[in-house]
Amino acid sequence: METVLGKNDKILFIGDSITDCGRRDPQHHPLGCGYVQIFADMLSVREPRKKITVINTGIGGNTAEDLRSRWFDDALSFQPDWLSVKIGINDCHRWIAEKRELQSPAKFAEIYDEILSLTVKKLPEIKILLIDPFYAGLDDGKEIPESYRGKVFKIFSEYLKTVEAMSKKYKTLHIRTQSIFLEHFKYQSPTVFFPNEPVHPNSAGHMLIAEEVFKALS
Repeated sequence: METVLGKNDKILFIGDSITDCGRRDPQHHPLGCGYVQIFADMLSVREPRKKITVINTGIGGNTAEDLRSRWFDDALSFQPDWLSVKIGINDCHRWIAEKRELQSPAKFAEIYDEILSLTVKKLPEIKILLIDPFYAGLDDGKEIPESYRGKVFKIFSEYLKTVEAMSKKYKTLHIRTQSIFLEHFKYQSPTVFFPNEPVHPNSAGHMLIAEEVFKALS
């Protein structure tokens, strides 16, 4: 299996902490120690002749609004051939905890649409991959309705619907990571991939995402 990335193509990954994954720390610069680095390693091993450039501009804690604020500098300025976006869990958390209007489901959709519209306008030949945000766990809020994780799941679907809608509107590739993780949880505990909390995956979780990125681009 080989990706559709062309020789000397440039692919840029942008998002929150899952994409960042320490890429700004000297020991993990420039790609971090998560799925972006794993994917780059897969390319080095499987497709060395293509000499693909992988760029990571993820920043921990980012929301869609944060991406919009740095979109020209951290996305468009690189003029990538491919763009991968993974954002949304911080928007969801801040909407639940603080009711920040900029992180509401409606505003999330508006901002996501704005940055993708700008992208295809400025870089009409660009190809885009959207990665769903995810929240790991088995508590869907039905059995323990007042649990925090249950509350997250109740509203989180609205953010996932936005990514689905944006993928259809802009005809992008789309990785449904939330569904993929839930499928794995049928056979093993979520702690296999998320041993500490339901947002940040361990190396196995990042490996799963990297594999899905490779498959989506193949």
